[in-house]
Amino acid sequence: MVQVRVFAVALDAGGHHVVLLKPLLEHSSPERVVPIWVGAQEATSILVATEGHQVPRPLSHDLMKTLLDTLDARVERVEVIRVEEGTFFAEITLLTPAGRRTIDARPSDSIALAVRAGAEIWVADAVLREVGILADFADLRPDEAKLDEFKEFLEDVDPEDFTG
Repeated sequence: MVQVRVFAVALDAGGHHVVLLKPLLEHSSPERVVPIWVGAQEATSILVATEGHQVPRPLSHDLMKTLLDTLDARVERVEVIRVEEGTFFAEITLLTPAGRRTIDARPSDSIALAVRAGAEIWVADAVLREVGILADFADLRPDEAKLDEFKEFLEDVDPEDFTG
């Protein structure tokens, strides 16, 4: 396992949201990042948390964190454990009054919760080898128009925007 941090939340060339996870320590040479494509709502939630923005009403991941706090539980760590046919799998390890519990979760939700909880994020070595891309090739230069549009969205986000 390699400990990582959220390096960026960006849009790929096709306009899809991607979270880039970067190892905390130089794990390999050359340096690699793990791209995980996520939905727009999850990208917004991760970005809100990493940038310290406040929203008028709690997002789903804020609610998850509040529920855990209320139950005297905390997120110990999140692990991106494998990739199967392009689908990423993750686990959240919780410390609860009843002991340590590990639950299956989507990486996007796991990362959004980990950022809010200040928990460690880990990626399996096999995942880094299989899907990691060279950091030099990860085009992180944002399309300014799309970035401005996303920032405007964050400023004007309304809880009703997230109702199904």
